[in-house]
Amino acid sequence: MCRVEETSGKCDYRKQWEMKIKMFGEGKVEKLKNSMVSRSRMKLWMIRALTTILIWTCFAHLMTLGEIFGPKLLKGWPSCFTHSTSELPLVAPELSSIPPKLILPPKRLYKNNGYLMVSCNGGLNQMRAAICDMVAIARYLNVTLIVPELDKTSFWNDPSEFKDIFDVDHFITSLRDEVRILKELPPRVQHRVDQGMFLSMQPISWSDISYYAHQILPLVQKHKVVQLNKTDARLANNNLPPEIQKLRCRVNFNALKFTSQIEELGRRVVKILREKGPFLVLHLRYEMDMLAFSGCTHGCNRDEEEELTRMRYAYPWWKEKVINSEMKRKEGLCPLTPEETALVLRALGIDRNVQIYIAAGEIYGGERRMAPVAEAFPNLVRKETLLVRSDLKFFQNHSSQMAALDYLVSLESDIFVPTYDGNMAKVVEGHRR
Repeated sequence: MCRVEETSGKCDYRKQWEMKIKMFGEGKVEKLKNSMVSRSRMKLWMIRALTTILIWTCFAHLMTLGEIFGPKLLKGWPSCFTHSTSELPLVAPELSSIPPKLILPPKRLYKNNGYLMVSCNGGLNQMRAAICDMVAIARYLNVTLIVPELDKTSFWNDPSEFKDIFDVDHFITSLRDEVRILKELPPRVQHRVDQGMFLSMQPISWSDISYYAHQILPLVQKHKVVQLNKTDARLANNNLPPEIQKLRCRVNFNALKFTSQIEELGRRVVKILREKGPFLVLHLRYEMDMLAFSGCTHGCNRDEEEELTRMRYAYPWWKEKVINSEMKRKEGLCPLTPEETALVLRALGIDRNVQIYIAAGEIYGGERRMAPVAEAFPNLVRKETLLVRSDLKFFQNHSSQMAALDYLVSLESDIFVPTYDGNMAKVVEGHRR
């Protein structure tokens, strides 16, 4: 309704609209003021938050630079992130769980000649030696190496992948200044492989590095992808350039690091042994596969000898079938028997009560064959007797992972005694040196 003016008694619509507009405008102005105040407060808080983040980021960068380039005086100042050495517990280096600061080497840049896939064969240390060779070959040929595939079809029937045994990220990054290593082929290259557009072959055993340069490299450049299978003992040991030998050692003793799960369990076994004093590791090569494939059946009865011979013939990939066990033994190509091992340890003056850790698979003949060793040295232990079953449940039916545990314990032993000059003996000997 229209408000009537007292003076004129008439309804002044114009004044009514002006008053409404004025009242409406004042409300909007008030809301606008409140909105501007809220926005100002929000901007202030945002500026404070961003400033805080910027300050902490700068502080973190300065701390990092200080660690790298800072003067010793500043590095000596106390900090909430460091403690004096007197406050730290004394921990043996081999049992320390604190990882060292990782400094990655710079990437090596080179023209990629193609991709090299490798399939290793044999037991853990046989495959380990092959990996060292293949890294050296990939470096020499300037190709990209795909993380090696491990043997799953041999006597051991171990389904373990490379990443189940070795720290694959450490393997790749620690060697990136020498060779480019990928976990898998790039999609476009994998598509070629899926279509069968690659070459798979066995390299010639004990070949010189020139064989790979003159015969394998042209094949890689032609097919883009080459797969080398049966890679054990494919590179000569002697008369190689020093840089190739150094790289093989670097791969073996630095790049091939076991997974944290295996290393942790290995440290636990060593700790249990150390609590009881010094210990000797006996790498007793007297497993069924070793005797069957080598033909070293000395000391076996007639039935055992026939069983081992049948096993050798059952594997077509093992080319040497007819073996004269006595002749091979006289040539020094057979491992010591458990009886001979006991005699040697006694002749060396080993204390009867010393702990002897058996680093081996299942001994052929079981307790019957181990009786002479157990009688001479009653304190025999294995990982299965030192650990509870739940500790080893993830390692059951994974012979290479079990062998990795034995390898770690062997490295830390006071005395290491191999009964055969095989891959384990050579690798552990070099690593201990």
